[in-house]
Amino acid sequence: MAKVSIVFWSGTGNTASMAQMVADGVKEAGAEAELIPVGQADIGVLKASNAFALGCPSMGAEQLEESEMEPFMEELDSAISGKQIGLFGSYGWGNQEWMRDWEDRIRNGGASVVNDEGVTILGAPTADTEAQLKDLGRALARMA
Repeated sequence: MAKVSIVFWSGTGNTASMAQMVADGVKEAGAEAELIPVGQADIGVLKASNAFALGCPSMGAEQLEESEMEPFMEELDSAISGKQIGLFGSYGWGNQEWMRDWEDRIRNGGASVVNDEGVTILGAPTADTEAQLKDLGRALARMA
C-alpha cells in the first residue's frame, strides 16, 4: 500500500485540522496517510517519497513559521527535485503571499505543486473547504 507523509506545523490547531482532512482524502483513495508534526519529521523519509504534503499557517509578515518549519524547509530544499508536493495552510490576515512564495520555492527547487497551487483557508477549515483538502489527499495518493 502506498504511503503519503503529511508534515505540518500548527499553532492554533487550524493547520492540524487541515492535515487530518488531507489524510482522510489519502485514505479514501486507498493509501496510507502518516500525520507528522514537523518537529518529528525525517527528511530521509521524504527524500525517498514521490509525493508528500507540507502544511504551515501564515505567520508574522506572511512567512512560514520560523523556529521549526523554516529550518526544516531549508534542509528539505535541496532534496525536492522531481517530487510532487501538496501545500496547505491557514491564515488570519494578508493576501496569501506566504503561500505564493512557498509555491515558488517548491517550483524553484525542481518539484511540482500538486494541483498547481496550495490550499489556503481563512481561519478554521469548514465543511465547504473540507472537500478541497480531501481532493488534495486523493491526488497525493494517486502519485505516491
